[in-house]
Amino acid sequence: MSFKEINVSELSFNPFDKIGKQWMLITAGDESGYNTMTASWGFMGVMWGKNVIETVIRQSRHTLEFVEKNELFTVSFYPEENKDTLKFCGAHSGRDCDKAKETGLIPYFTEGTTAFKQAELIFVCKKIYTQDMELSALSEEHHRWYADGDMHKAVMGEIIKVLVRE
Repeated sequence: MSFKEINVSELSFNPFDKIGKQWMLITAGDESGYNTMTASWGFMGVMWGKNVIETVIRQSRHTLEFVEKNELFTVSFYPEENKDTLKFCGAHSGRDCDKAKETGLIPYFTEGTTAFKQAELIFVCKKIYTQDMELSALSEEHHRWYADGDMHKAVMGEIIKVLVRE
């Protein structure tokens, strides 16, 4: 499995389907250690003149530690046949198991960060903004998502490279 770099302007997909229905893996770290998690919340757009992806990661997630320690992270998307893998990566913590070993994901190290060879699309992102979300800033209808107090941290990354599976 190999990848080729494309320009972000060559992309053509519905981000609502890509993120909300297909899901994605957020991965940070390198050969010395990395972690990944499944996400289905986020957006893509332009901020401060940069093409960006923003996602949210709960404070309790092991992956957040890796995102906070590293300048780069990846957001990657997978074919439908990998849905069970994404379910596993969303339901298990890297503190308790090796997600790659458990699922058969093959690490793909690029630009000093990590994605997986099974991906069909990889965004390599440079972290440009993070912010702890606050319950007081949310409308009351959204408080139900945080009944346990496990708030999200918003993480925005500038897309510095787009890779597609050849």
